Amino acid sequence: MFRSSPSLSVLAVIAGCALLPACTARNPNAALAATAAVAAPHLGQEYVIGSGDTLSIFVYHAPELSEPDVPVRPDGRISVPLIQDIQASGRTAQELSKEIEARLKQYVRDPNVTVIVRSFVGPLDRQIKVIGEATEPEAIPYRDHLSLLDVMIATKGLTKFAAGNRAIVVRKTASGQDEILHVRLGDLINDGDISQNIAMQPGDTIIIPQTYF
Repeated sequence: MFRSSPSLSVLAVIAGCALLPACTARNPNAALAATAAVAAPHLGQEYVIGSGDTLSIFVYHAPELSEPDVPVRPDGRISVPLIQDIQASGRTAQELSKEIEARLKQYVRDPNVTVIVRSFVGPLDRQIKVIGEATEPEAIPYRDHLSLLDVMIATKGLTKFAAGNRAIVVRKTASGQDEILHVRLGDLINDGDISQNIAMQPGDTIIIPQTYF
């Protein structure tokens, strides 16, 4: 899943609608277009590795120690040449590369390691979960500066049965309690109400109910 970015076709629709005001009238979710250009914050690069991710590990000047396709096991660990067990989940790629370098120093002089995340899942407790009347409900890896609008773009907006203005965000507080945030997704997506474009936090769950008939 990617979960982290919309497909090229969706981006094309967004760009097109932003230039054509009439598009909003034809498509209830078309305001995603106009809003995205001004409201969606820039995504940061501090991705945290999780179980199920796939990594490429390159050791400069030591191709025999490089691995192009390393899965992160369900226990959050990986195995690479000379290092049979190392914790990957919960770390950024840079943090993991430094740890591998430290482990390799007993075998290689001045190792230079690069870790690249090839597929993205992220730790379960950092995923943003979207359930209910989203077009494509799913779990999305959290990234720095991820906004509610970013999440709705990734899940392709609301279904025609969605009661967007009755949506809630369930968020864990520092004490472990559930905090309920009421968000008016209909106003955000259809009317471009930027005040509803709240910042996401790791582990948030967005619940979108069905409209009453």
